[in-house]
Parts: sequence; C-alpha cells; structure tokens
Amino acid sequence: MPVDIFCQVIDNFGDAGVCWRLAQQYAALGHRVRLWIDDLATLARLAPALDATMLHQHVHGIEVGHWSLAAQAQAPVDGLVIEAFACTLPSPYQASLAQTQSLWINLEYLSAEPWIDGYHGLPSLQPNRVAKYFYFPGFTAASGGLLREPDLLDRRRQALGMDRRLRLSQITGWPVDTLPADARYILLFCYPGAPIDTLLAALAQMDTPTCLLLAGTHVGGAATAAQGEGNQHTDASSTGNLQVRTLPFVPQAQFDDLLWCCDLNFVRGEDSLVRALWAGAPLVWHIYPQAEDTHLTKLEAWLQRAQLPTAANALIRAWNAGPLGRTSLSSHAHPSSQMAECLADALAPISWKAWQIRAQQWSDELATQPDLASQLLRFYQQHAQTR
Repeated sequence: MPVDIFCQVIDNFGDAGVCWRLAQQYAALGHRVRLWIDDLATLARLAPALDATMLHQHVHGIEVGHWSLAAQAQAPVDGLVIEAFACTLPSPYQASLAQTQSLWINLEYLSAEPWIDGYHGLPSLQPNRVAKYFYFPGFTAASGGLLREPDLLDRRRQALGMDRRLRLSQITGWPVDTLPADARYILLFCYPGAPIDTLLAALAQMDTPTCLLLAGTHVGGAATAAQGEGNQHTDASSTGNLQVRTLPFVPQAQFDDLLWCCDLNFVRGEDSLVRALWAGAPLVWHIYPQAEDTHLTKLEAWLQRAQLPTAANALIRAWNAGPLGRTSLSSHAHPSSQMAECLADALAPISWKAWQIRAQQWSDELATQPDLASQLLRFYQQHAQTR
C-alpha cells in the first residue's frame, strides 16, 4: 500500500514528530511511504540521518520531499493519503486525487474531549468530489487511538531492567559517576510561561534529592542562572537538594529512553505527552496555549480521562495556569504562586505512590486498545472493500 503523509510544522517539533513516527511505522510494515514536509531542518533534528539541505531524499526506507515539490507529485493509486492537522494539500495534488481510489484522511490533533468520538471517521465531500475523512486520535476505543510501535512496551520493560544511570549516560554522554545514585529524576520540557523558577525553588528545599534534566531553551531566570553556573563537562549545577542538568538535544529515537530514565516527566504538546503516557510513570502535561484559554477546557477533558489523584490534578492545573495564574476554570484554578504547595502535596509519599500506581494502570489500559497506525490501516482496508 502506498502512503503519502503531508506535514506543515506549526507546533515546534510535535507536528513533525507525529508524522515521522507514523511514516516509520508504515515503512517498517513494508509500505511505500512518502513524507512531504515544509520544515526539513526541524525534521533533521529529530532524525539526524536526514540532510536538511536536500529537497528530496530517502531516509530509513522513507521518501522525504520538501513541501515545494509536492505540487508536482501525483496521488498514489489505491493508496492512503494523510493530511496531518488540516495542513491543506497542494491544489494540483488534490486534483490528481480525483483520478485515484486513494483514501484521503485529515489526521486531527489529539483530544480527550467526549465529542470527538462521534465525529471520528466521518466523511466530508471536497470540491474535487473526493471524500475526506476526519480521523481523531484519542484515548477511547471509539477514537483513532494513540501512536504506539509494536515493540515499544517490550523495549520499555527491557530498559527498566537496566541501571538507570548507565542508560542516561549512554543518552547524554555524561559520565556515570557524575550522576546521583539516590535522587529523584525529573525531566522538564515545557512551553514559555510555565512557573519554572517556582518549581526549581520548591525542589531545592525538599528533603528528597532531585536531579532535574532540563530540555529545550524556554527556561526561567533561576534555570538560566543554573545553566550559566553549570560544570562544563556535565552541564550540572546544584542548589540545596536540587541538581539541574542541561540536556543535549535528544533525537526522537532516544526520547523514549530518556523518559524511561525519569521518575516524573514534565512534557509539552502532543507527541511528548503520548510518549510519556507509554512510559507508565507520573507526568505533568503542559498543553499548548490557545486563545481565550480554550486549551484549559481540553486539559480538563484529559484530566477527566486520566483519573489521577487529586494532588496530581492540582499540580497539573497549577503548571498550566500561566505566569499570572490566569485561567478560565476558576473553580479549579491554582495560580503559579501556589506551585510549591501543589508540588509538595503531589510528591508526598501517599499521593506519590497513588500517582505512580495510576500512571502505570492507565498506560496498561490504553495499551489494550489498537494503536493509531493499525486502526488507520484497518480503516483503509474497510474503505477498499466498499469501493
């Protein structure tokens, strides 16, 4: 089956990350995959084997083309065409779709909102007289599911049976003996506006030693200072009971391993959220901010699905409240000034244990559902039978 995937990068690495994972899954199954993307530089950060200066190339069995070349391409016959996140296919390509029997999918953003189950899989007739089907990734059996490679959970089990410091050393290049043996490891990966300074100050005062792994460039004042004071060989600095380490950029192939090294993962966006869910460990999601706080409604829908302990919910809401504690959900609001209290409650022994149990439980529950790539393939096969 030929597969064409179209991606325009809007949300940092998330859009490219989702499309690259999907392309790799189909290529691994032996399908001919073409990925058309408008930001080769971003994709090259995730997949270092790719040359960002080449407009057309083959990488890991995937044909990668720059978006500017897609207008010259013809839609495959009897193929699967995935328009990721409503990116709008080039007009000439759309016209060629009318001459094929390909299935046209609009792959939507991930959502936990209940209404998506009713709209998942519905067609919409386009001006070229071809139906485009709306496909919603989600957390229920009635949705399109989540991206998950067939061997992912087996690889996680194998990794968790190995020494954490050795695994982290392999990912980062840091010497094993510079990594604390008896610390709580936390990954911090977030959008601008998160109350990072409050988080760092609270962790520094806690009884349990913490090693915080700082990813990305959007950091607060205290974190910036910590970066500046770090040891040049380990990128580490310490304040109180907190050690902060600045991570080198981790390619997509190593991101799961990084999550599996941590006890708690602060993640942002869609792709990182799903990978953190499969890690089976507690996570704090920084949802992508939207106008009029629409994202907070989506966050509440996700919390309803997750069924986390009360203290974990409070911490996640506080983390998403923004620098001024602004939120449209006043009944649930915890402004950033209350971050320290929320963090202490969530990491208290009883709350922390309950959070760990629920995180693993939900990961296991989601793993009983078919993954996104498999469901899309089944949807394609059903469509082919009705032609």
